[in-house]
Amino acid sequence: MPDKLAINLQDLLHQRTVEGERIEYKAGWNPDAIIRTICAFANDFENLGGGYIVIGQDCDTNGQPIFPPVGLADNQLDKIQRELLSYCQMIQPQYFPILSMEIVEGRNLIVLWTPGGQNRPYKAPDSAISKNKNLHYYIRRYNSTVEATGEILQELLSLAAKVPFDDRFSQAARVDDLSRHLMQELLIEVNSALAEDATTLPLESLGRQMNVVGGPAESPWPKNVGLLFFNETPDRFFPGTQIDVLWFPEGAGGDRFVEKTFKGPLSRMTREALDYIQRNYLHETVMKHPHRAEAERFWNFPFAAIEEAVVNAVYHRSYEEREPIEVRISHDELVVLSFPGPDRSIRMEDLQSGRAVSRRYRNRRIGEFLKELELTEGRATGIPKILKVMAANGSPPPLFETDDERTSFVIRLLRHPQAVAGEVTDQVTDQVTMEVTMEVTMEVAALLKIMHGEMSRQAMQTAMKLKNADHFRRAYILPSIAAGCLEMTLPEQPNSRLQRYRLTQKGKQWLQDHGSEGGTE
Repeated sequence: MPDKLAINLQDLLHQRTVEGERIEYKAGWNPDAIIRTICAFANDFENLGGGYIVIGQDCDTNGQPIFPPVGLADNQLDKIQRELLSYCQMIQPQYFPILSMEIVEGRNLIVLWTPGGQNRPYKAPDSAISKNKNLHYYIRRYNSTVEATGEILQELLSLAAKVPFDDRFSQAARVDDLSRHLMQELLIEVNSALAEDATTLPLESLGRQMNVVGGPAESPWPKNVGLLFFNETPDRFFPGTQIDVLWFPEGAGGDRFVEKTFKGPLSRMTREALDYIQRNYLHETVMKHPHRAEAERFWNFPFAAIEEAVVNAVYHRSYEEREPIEVRISHDELVVLSFPGPDRSIRMEDLQSGRAVSRRYRNRRIGEFLKELELTEGRATGIPKILKVMAANGSPPPLFETDDERTSFVIRLLRHPQAVAGEVTDQVTDQVTMEVTMEVTMEVAALLKIMHGEMSRQAMQTAMKLKNADHFRRAYILPSIAAGCLEMTLPEQPNSRLQRYRLTQKGKQWLQDHGSEGGTE
């Protein structure tokens, strides 16, 4: 029985709709083109984590998949698998993608998950079915597979044995150091069909299907990325794997500060640090003008910019260095510090303008998991998004800093100039009334706006198109209840299957004050 994918095929087709550097659609079995593309994904020239080939899925001239797919006939499936096994042996060194049989809208598809290989560079025949085999090196260029020549070929050859740190084997750990529970949690969150088998598969088999275990059968090893995401204490293997959040009530030069440290699996550590920052240090200012109906609303620091900055640090920091990520917060600025700095090929003026594109991603596998968890897009969009979000909030432009040696990277977010910076107070002048609401975060506000009558947790979560139930409970439901805007229908039975949630009078008043259409029932 072929392996199941560690991703959700429906998401692969519908969310990543257009052919690109990490996905290619083939309407039918075309061994020559498919073997060349497997070779290109295995070479992973841009360190994006390889890619996917969907056989039986046709697309239009713009690269968008057509539904229902053309599919593959039942009597073709075994033949394609036998031929694929034979042709993949022609790739040098030999490389075999992970194959999964899938059904989409009643049509058979074969999906080849092709992670970046451990033994690149790879070369493949230009024609797998001809007698004369001429081997060439192939890479992905946008949505095409092309032969590597000239300077590109020389650069590809220089990557021999240069496997990114997160994709290397950890010989200081064992496969048993991976947590089946954490692996299953991720599979459930990304709606993978593999989640159904996660409790019964041997741990090594599960790890191999998720590509976090490698090595020969007689001596398997966990990969560093597996330990970072699927071990409760990854800092045992990679000291400094933590996020330190520091609050300076008197400014960075003051004598007092409050420190809180977050450790654990990367996804949990990142989300908990962001939740903590959002709950404790972000507030919205509402400016009501007497001569116009609409009020101005802005945040001292917009959460979306902070999220991009922190996730960027988790994605791009070096886990070989024993330096934590630091988030330093004062009334006037929020600073995210990570080590080391950006690649030397990136010019700081390009970084400041949002035009910088790295040729190499330090942690291709970490980025792959963060993308599956929807914590990052992973296509050099983080810095442009920070610039856009800060501008939309009316905040000063962010600052990006590093030194000549690129030993560290600083993202500095400055407070909105009109946001209240000290104790929470109401300010009244002849021109403007200012209100600061600290108890209602952006996530609480988003939840209140979808509420209609009495709703179950699942109904609320579905309405907000969120996947992770634990994150939804911690970041949305509990803060809403704590703010007095939401209440349980069965407060004495918090875990009842009949439990529902509804707006309180305070929640309805908040919606009325903010002009929302929700919460009227």
